[in-house]
Amino acid sequence: MTVDDTGSGADADGRMDPPAFSAPAEREDPDAVDPGGDPLALRLEGLILGAERRYTPFQAARSAGVSMELASRFWRAMGFADIGQARALTEADVLALRRLAGLVEAGLLSEAMAVQVARSTGQTTARLAEWQIDSFLEGLTEPPEPGMTRTEVTYPLVELLLPELEEFLVYVWRRQLAAATGRVVQAGDDEEMVDRRLAVGFADLVGFTRLTRRMEEEELGELVEAFETTAADLVAARGGRLIKTLGDEVLYSADDAAVAAEIALRLIETMAHDETMPELRVGIAFGTVTTRMGDVFGTTVNLASRLTSIAPRDAVLVDSAFAEELIRTGEAPASEAEAAEAAATAEKEGEEPPAYRFALQPMWQRPVRGLGVVEPWLLTRRDGPAA
Repeated sequence: MTVDDTGSGADADGRMDPPAFSAPAEREDPDAVDPGGDPLALRLEGLILGAERRYTPFQAARSAGVSMELASRFWRAMGFADIGQARALTEADVLALRRLAGLVEAGLLSEAMAVQVARSTGQTTARLAEWQIDSFLEGLTEPPEPGMTRTEVTYPLVELLLPELEEFLVYVWRRQLAAATGRVVQAGDDEEMVDRRLAVGFADLVGFTRLTRRMEEEELGELVEAFETTAADLVAARGGRLIKTLGDEVLYSADDAAVAAEIALRLIETMAHDETMPELRVGIAFGTVTTRMGDVFGTTVNLASRLTSIAPRDAVLVDSAFAEELIRTGEAPASEAEAAEAAATAEKEGEEPPAYRFALQPMWQRPVRGLGVVEPWLLTRRDGPAA
């Protein structure tokens, strides 16, 4: 079963799979309770969802006033497995279907956009939930006394944490929504809201594959977590946006080339001071980028990835468009000869010389698979690390 970007249930050959919410067969009792499920797991589910299992998918769709086909698309888009016609849904599921369908009926969202909203929300929160269970609850639910089971500890703990985590989630979401809305409002035109000129950077740990063969799983997990945490903190602190992490690699973007350059060099400098970390290489490109569902796509992104793969260890390679942007904004000189000439002219006229933050060194042109011949530039600081 494959699900395309529009949420249809067509497979690779164009055939349609049965919907996730199929109508009950004649021999099935639509009111039958799903016989499976651990009793404590069901109690935890009821605690978290705030309601008991009550509806089959058919009943939920009917109660929400939504077609089975649309209900199935929403359900799959949110990332949930097909459940046949088990009585496993709650009032919250009915309300969610009703809200999404209501947005479509009111003309606020198209049906395809509503499916995208369901998919983006489902993907983001699925990763958050997995992280919280793996890294947070798992450690806290170790039985405090011999003889106690983990499940005996989990229920009261979840009961205490749930309202606090929910409030915090809503707070962070509103903050992120405000920041994203601000970026859109400041865009010059409608096209810029989707296809924007951004600096895109990849940072990649060198020799990570070899490390996976030498290190224990727990050590490797700690290294990846430290790398992702450090990178996320640096990107956020300097005004960039973390797009995603891929274990040994992070992808970030920035509206300003100088911000992207500062993030890249800070990453190199920070990792170099940590003896437990492998060497790092970074590639940055500047140009038009298509943004969709929190991710970025296009030739600029591909070029940044290719530059990362050919960058020297503990070094930053940028493309010519990025170099031109730094030169245009006065953040770097076109050459050291130009910088010396500008300094001499300023001294002769009794003025302050230009305060260039970065230096650019042209490298040999080389063919890059799928992108033709590119001219990379080596990015460094002019006067050592910033304070």
